[in-house]
Amino acid sequence: EDPSLERHFKGHRDAVTSVDFSLNKKQLASGSMDSCLMIWSMKPQMRAYRFVGHKDAVMCVQFSPSGHLVASGSRDKTVRLWVPSLKGESTAFKAHTGTVRSVHFSSDGQSLVTASDDKTVKVWTVHRQKFLFSLSQHINWVRCARFSPDGRLIVSASDDKTVKLWDKASRECIHSFCEHGGFVNHVDFHPSGTCIAAAGTDNTVKVWDVRMNRLLQHYQGNSVVNSLSFHPSGNYLVTASNDSTLKILDLLEGRLLYTLHGHQ
Repeated sequence: EDPSLERHFKGHRDAVTSVDFSLNKKQLASGSMDSCLMIWSMKPQMRAYRFVGHKDAVMCVQFSPSGHLVASGSRDKTVRLWVPSLKGESTAFKAHTGTVRSVHFSSDGQSLVTASDDKTVKVWTVHRQKFLFSLSQHINWVRCARFSPDGRLIVSASDDKTVKLWDKASRECIHSFCEHGGFVNHVDFHPSGTCIAAAGTDNTVKVWDVRMNRLLQHYQGNSVVNSLSFHPSGNYLVTASNDSTLKILDLLEGRLLYTLHGHQ
């Protein structure tokens, strides 16, 4: 059936930069320019938690696969790991020298990959809370980095107009996709791990096969695309744009299914 607006949450004091559901869908985490993290309960009577600790805007949030941790990245150049409970305790990771734009857990929850304005992608161990290594071939801000579902590859998107594919074990760049006409804001792996989708300031969404390194699909919009997410089935892609709409793309048909209006 057609998508309809189910809930909206209010509580941040400035723009919301990032949202993520816990795996069990019972909680929603959000980050904001107000330097706070909020954890919202999907049960209407439950109060939201507000987590304070970052010294500047929170750019990205993500629940760990188990749901026992939330990672956040900030303009204060740190990454924090939070326990999503009443206390809201957190530990800070410091190694980036610029704004942290993106945080992402590997599917086993053991590693964290982060992307920063310092032009690097960094990989960390979650349990020992330690920095492992940097990937540094981008020549401008890195907006987004993601692990493949099997954890063997990392993909990153940058203001240098490239999307780079990395081998985690060898720490080498396997391929650079250079087809974007503008900055690349967001990138993610298809649930199968066989392809990636990237969103750009050139108003496009591009889908590439990472086995053959070839462009599979190209969607031309009329507004900057800020982020995207694959449906778990792998058949749909949802995108978020500067025109204040969400769009749902049907990947099997290669066409736009829905445009969702709700944000002002």
